[in-house]
Amino acid sequence: MERRLRAAPGDEIGSGKFESPESSAALVANAFGFFLHRLGALPPLPGCGRAAWPASALFIEQTVRFPWRGGRHPVPDVLLDTPTALIGVESKRFEPFRGGKAACFSRAYWRPVWGERMEGYERVRDQLEQDARRYRHLDAAQLVKHAFGLRTQVQRGRRYAERKPVLFYAYAEPESWPGGRGRIDEAMKARHREEVAAFTREVEGDEVEFVSCSWRALLAEWRESGKPAVRAHAEAVRGRYAP
Repeated sequence: MERRLRAAPGDEIGSGKFESPESSAALVANAFGFFLHRLGALPPLPGCGRAAWPASALFIEQTVRFPWRGGRHPVPDVLLDTPTALIGVESKRFEPFRGGKAACFSRAYWRPVWGERMEGYERVRDQLEQDARRYRHLDAAQLVKHAFGLRTQVQRGRRYAERKPVLFYAYAEPESWPGGRGRIDEAMKARHREEVAAFTREVEGDEVEFVSCSWRALLAEWRESGKPAVRAHAEAVRGRYAP
């Protein structure tokens, strides 16, 4: 896992960001890394019950490629392969509350390569082209890129043939900033949830299914596991990262 984190764009470990008390990468890597060698113990993700379980493979920071060679390709925090689905997990912790960044797409994203059932994601792309700050808290541009990558992976990769592509968005709602920097505005959290709901409506019915879940709800599911080790792990993650 460390090797993948070092090789991934952003160099979370080498840059020191992984050790930050605000690190989203540390939360998702430690939470899902527990299951790297315990695939059978990973409970179904909330909202992904139609994907047959257990997962057959789990990758941390795995690139999913677009249908072209050059440029940057998306790297979901976690990639899960199940008998019927390919699930890309994107996790956020403090990022939605730091102030939104302007969306940016290269012209390559307008190539006619996404098929006929990605109209919702294409619509969000077009909206962001007109208003780069349409989403103030949700990184909608990153989610669109991840969805395009997952769709390509399923359509072009023999390994994932016949899989349903699913984009799973896990978000934390911290009470306060580390280091005594004050509480996080509840109104910001509410606006983030509203943007998640708006994004969900835009892409509903598209080839890549979009599912969102708070870290609080995800860990609550794990704490109900029939396996004591999973319950203990969920408690440890909650205690360490207080999502």
